Amino acid sequence: MAHIVILGAGLGGLSMAFAMRKAARQDDRVTVVSDSAFFHFVPSNPWVAVNWRTRGDVSVELKPVLDKKGIGFDAAGAKRVHPERREIELADGKVLAYDFLVIATGPKLAFDEIEGLGPQANTASICHIDHAEQAARKWAEFVETPGPIVVGAVQGASCYGPAYEYAMIMDADLRRRKIRDRVAMTFVTAEPYVGHLGLGGVGDSKGMLESAMREHDIKWICNAKTTRIEADKIFVTECDDLGQERRRHELPFRFCMMLPAFKGVDAVAGIDKLTNARGFVFIDEFQRNPTYREIYAVGVCVAIAPQETTPVPTGVPKTGFMIESMVSATAENIRAVLDGREPSTRATWNAICLADFGDRGVAFVALPQIPPRNLNWSSEGKWVHVAKIGFEKYFMHRMRTGATEPAYERILLDLLGVKKLKG
Repeated sequence: MAHIVILGAGLGGLSMAFAMRKAARQDDRVTVVSDSAFFHFVPSNPWVAVNWRTRGDVSVELKPVLDKKGIGFDAAGAKRVHPERREIELADGKVLAYDFLVIATGPKLAFDEIEGLGPQANTASICHIDHAEQAARKWAEFVETPGPIVVGAVQGASCYGPAYEYAMIMDADLRRRKIRDRVAMTFVTAEPYVGHLGLGGVGDSKGMLESAMREHDIKWICNAKTTRIEADKIFVTECDDLGQERRRHELPFRFCMMLPAFKGVDAVAGIDKLTNARGFVFIDEFQRNPTYREIYAVGVCVAIAPQETTPVPTGVPKTGFMIESMVSATAENIRAVLDGREPSTRATWNAICLADFGDRGVAFVALPQIPPRNLNWSSEGKWVHVAKIGFEKYFMHRMRTGATEPAYERILLDLLGVKKLKG
């Protein structure tokens, strides 16, 4: 009998738990460790942050769901992983031994890297349900006395889609309230151009997103380094194509949301040969750490080097469908080792994104996510907004019932009219 521990209970962790329980042998134990008793559907956070959703709409209590599948659960959270002993030190002082460990923690949010950044300082955040609820309260106050908005992503960020979504969702909410004309909006991003997305663009993402921002009267500043943020003003250095200072901006705001850079969580950061300098987990082509071969990793916590050097540092995003391909490969590879075989399954690392704009949206498909690609496709329209709402409802149902079928492949690809995504 083997004990397989999954560290993290977000999109990657829950998907991993279901897939691993299905792939493992009957007498193997599967346990999920999380620092929360609830799963939260992070893609809905931009809606929560304008009061279009509540916490209850996008949350599921974990233990009942996992109990149905025969999966153990501990909500104490991990204090430190000790790979040389194959143990996890939990925050409540307990020690959990494992035969295999899958790290699926997601990121630590690096608000501390920029003065004044984050919900405990001067900006809102949509990275966590707690932050989104706090942003919603600020938003309710803001619409009573509107003013300038600054929204975007700081240097080193690796998840740009939600910033575009939130900008457009705020725009849509303001138009519904008939106060959009009282709000100047500026999009500030480390990307070298609008629609880069940390991926070198996908299809005509540059043209589509620039057109959308022009249509909605949103100005933008690219190649931007955020230097500090005060209570009502953000200081930004705009760089040229060589990364040299081009001009400085002081942008006043009454509401500001800037996505932070990511780091690895404290439980694994700084462990030699397990994580890099930012705390992300090293993996080989089979999702396995090259040094600690009983440790695997999926999702945002994985170390992926940027494929190109940008004037201002940008990271590589890990989208939901890409994460699910990592999950499937990891489950198959751990089962192979349990059966005395070598891992052989590789994740496809394909990327699919539905970016909601409040009443319409844009969709991207990149196969694989990192260029060169077999498919590079983008589209836009009201159908994207409808599709994302449908996907949210389906995915929440999947979590509540503990279903194991691949949600992204079954739903998103059918919606996009892409019949097969292999290789």
